[in-house]
Amino acid sequence: MRQGFHTYKPYYLSTLALAGPVVISQLGHMLVQTADSIVVGHFAGTIPLAAVSLVHSVFMIVLVIGLGIAYGLTPLIAQENGRKNHAECGTLLSNSLWINTLSGILLFCLVYFGSMAVIDHLDQDPAVVREAKPYLFILGLSIVPMMVFNAFKQFAEGLGFTRQAMNITIWGNVLNILLAIILVRGMFGVAPMGVRGVGYATLTDRCLMALVMGFYVFRSVNFKQYLQRFGIWRADVKRCLAILRIGAPVAMQYVFEVGAFAAAAVVAGTIGANEQAAHQVAITLAATTYMMASGIAAAATIKTGNSYGKRNMMRLRRFAASSYLIVLAFMGFTALVFMIFNRYLPWIFTGDIAVIGVAAQLLVIAGLFQLFDGTQVVGLGILRGMGDVNMPTLITFVAYWVVGLPCAYLLGITFNYGVQGIWYGLTLGLFTSSLLLYMRYRRVVLGLSKDGRNKEQGHP
Repeated sequence: MRQGFHTYKPYYLSTLALAGPVVISQLGHMLVQTADSIVVGHFAGTIPLAAVSLVHSVFMIVLVIGLGIAYGLTPLIAQENGRKNHAECGTLLSNSLWINTLSGILLFCLVYFGSMAVIDHLDQDPAVVREAKPYLFILGLSIVPMMVFNAFKQFAEGLGFTRQAMNITIWGNVLNILLAIILVRGMFGVAPMGVRGVGYATLTDRCLMALVMGFYVFRSVNFKQYLQRFGIWRADVKRCLAILRIGAPVAMQYVFEVGAFAAAAVVAGTIGANEQAAHQVAITLAATTYMMASGIAAAATIKTGNSYGKRNMMRLRRFAASSYLIVLAFMGFTALVFMIFNRYLPWIFTGDIAVIGVAAQLLVIAGLFQLFDGTQVVGLGILRGMGDVNMPTLITFVAYWVVGLPCAYLLGITFNYGVQGIWYGLTLGLFTSSLLLYMRYRRVVLGLSKDGRNKEQGHP
């Protein structure tokens, strides 16, 4: 064991050094929604909190499509950097900016013409729907600057520069929280806006983050050699398709997973407003740890993508193994936190005793699925680094929509186990995804290792 630890120690340290800022940056996206839930839960009440839950359930499906499309740039950048093809990285950024901007506009149209109509037909409390619709519209506007920010962020992270996105995200979240409190409560002469206030705070935050991240990429000396062939008019079909060939399946992976959880929130809403609010509290805490695990997965994508570009399979396998072990240790710790403090953590979001009682039960179940959630997202990250996205997309569909969600409905509604039954079904879906993705990774690596062109020596 000691020899194995010393062999893998440089890979652990290298992965953690890259993952740390990515984790904080990824967590920042989640903290925007967490801050919304906390501010609304404490300053507006249970009905507005349920409205936030409903909007996030509907909006997240649209949001993750954009995040997935943007993510298509990272493994391509990592692979080209591994091949020392620096000039190509700038051309890929040009194409990514076009794809992300157009995708952001199309996704806003999807929110405006699609989600705004669908929300009226989900069998939700009418008071919740009235609060939700203005908030959903404002969040829809914010997706355009968020997509521009992600084009620059994924470019920088694909090259291993992760700290600036982290710093921008931290300061953006501080601004978001301060603006949300001012606008929701109505301070400094501003009339109380309720749920709309957190929407305007998020929109302002994302616009500023896009501007600052773009300024950093264009002004930093770190990227000069990569931007030699950058030009806003350098978009071409070949490179756009290369990005979309990875980004579109990744977007569908996100849609299948987040869509299943969104559907679960809607099902919880048919049970009652308290159950829906409790689901929002528990899923927000679980999603926070998930976003941290996805930061480890992003580091795994960059490291395995760079190793894949170099055709160095020993290096690739060791980074994959270290990423799995890191996420298991982290998610095991958070599982213990959820189980031990299950009756205290919900107080962060609400003082409603009925909501806290249900959320405490859900956090015990969340502790169980932490391990599966972490390993499946790292499995996806490793496979993306190797450019393997189509089969993982099918796996996520089967895991969440053939196994997880039907079991959630069966246990929660048919067998009348309530919202706890819904969560047991989701846990089964995560377990299925985790197992199948690991099996897929083993198969892909075995196939690549048989390729005589692969190198078997390397270092972190």
